[in-house]
Amino acid sequence: MPRGDKSAYTAAQKRKAEHIEDSYEARGTPKKEAQARAWATINKQTGGDEKSGSGKSTKKTAKEAARKDSARRAVATKQGRSPNRGPSAKRSASKK
Repeated sequence: MPRGDKSAYTAAQKRKAEHIEDSYEARGTPKKEAQARAWATINKQTGGDEKSGSGKSTKKTAKEAARKDSARRAVATKQGRSPNRGPSAKRSASKK
């Protein structure tokens, strides 16, 4: 999808962006700037396009947790430890 392509947005998002753009123009903002601000507002409110596609069903918090876990495992591997050993492995080793 080329930069600036709005085909992935729903009709409701497009209407909302148009209303936001009109209100910016009514306050004296230049048309191009008003359009940019309107789409920035839509992206902030909805997280971008809402049509289906790869990665759309994963929630933001789940992605953050997965990235954090991935980083933790990468560090463990680099340090020569097993990346899949969690805190329970430490507890059982200390009890022995």
